[in-house]
Amino acid sequence: MKDMGVEGTRVQHAMAGPRPVVLSGPSGAGKSTLLKKLMKEYSGVFGFSVSHTTRNPRPGEENGKDYHYVTREAMQVAIDKGEFIESAEFSGNMYGTSRAAVQAVKARNLICILDIDMQGVKNIKKTDLDPIYISIQPPSLDVLETRLRDRKTESEENLQRRLRAAKGEIEFSKELNMFDVIIVNDNLEDAYKHLRDALLEEINTVRKINITS
Repeated sequence: MKDMGVEGTRVQHAMAGPRPVVLSGPSGAGKSTLLKKLMKEYSGVFGFSVSHTTRNPRPGEENGKDYHYVTREAMQVAIDKGEFIESAEFSGNMYGTSRAAVQAVKARNLICILDIDMQGVKNIKKTDLDPIYISIQPPSLDVLETRLRDRKTESEENLQRRLRAAKGEIEFSKELNMFDVIIVNDNLEDAYKHLRDALLEEINTVRKINITS
């Protein structure tokens, strides 16, 4: 496993640069699709923070692009060393965002996108990262279940776990001052416009910096 951080580096040092974006919501809500559209339209503005996970890759996923796939032992060692700004366990697998992943994006003067669950959001709230918090939600649990079943990547047990977690994430998104923006993804183009509009101020700021630098 690669060194994912500088020993003793304080979190606030890793946070220097453009204001990041925390994107959260249940699996199947459409976060990945919206992110791909955002990255395609603003390839020179946003950088995707690649998370670490101990789960196996799904068909078509690439190591270092979709996730950094690591062993549980290696990831736990890195967490214990303080190399992660957030981490969580879901469905028997560990997920987390390393300091190095955020630094790699910020070093290029890009807005770092963090795709994390509600446990990660709670952890980030304890830091001085000061991101824009955006929640992507499905129209309903029924619609979400249909989307997850259509993937054909989950066992029935894991699917039910995801649905239970989704119910909790939907309720979590309603907590006061937890998110700056909540987007219900019942229409992809409308949801994307809402997401883009919410980030236009930051987008324009980074564009100006890149033009003058």
